[in-house]
Amino acid sequence: MARTPSDDGDDREDRLAAPEAMRSAARQLGELLGSQPSSVSALRATDDGWSADVEVVEVERVPDTTSVLASYRVRLDSAGRLLGYERTRRYARGQLDG
Repeated sequence: MARTPSDDGDDREDRLAAPEAMRSAARQLGELLGSQPSSVSALRATDDGWSADVEVVEVERVPDTTSVLASYRVRLDSAGRLLGYERTRRYARGQLDG
């Protein structure tokens, strides 16, 4: 896994690189929910690791624009281990933020 050096040079506290953090957040949330995440819409470095917003299709419908999606906030430690998650929003695929 790619890691970035910490600010103080202490190798034990290296932070997982952003691309790896994105993949780790999506993979671990998918394992817990039993469904494949569709995207990572946001990623932020935090004091203790990473915070990511992950989009998941919760109910597939036809037509596709009526499918129900949810946005989850996922917290990871600096090594990419999942610390917690919460659903922050539920919406129809065709719905725009306003």
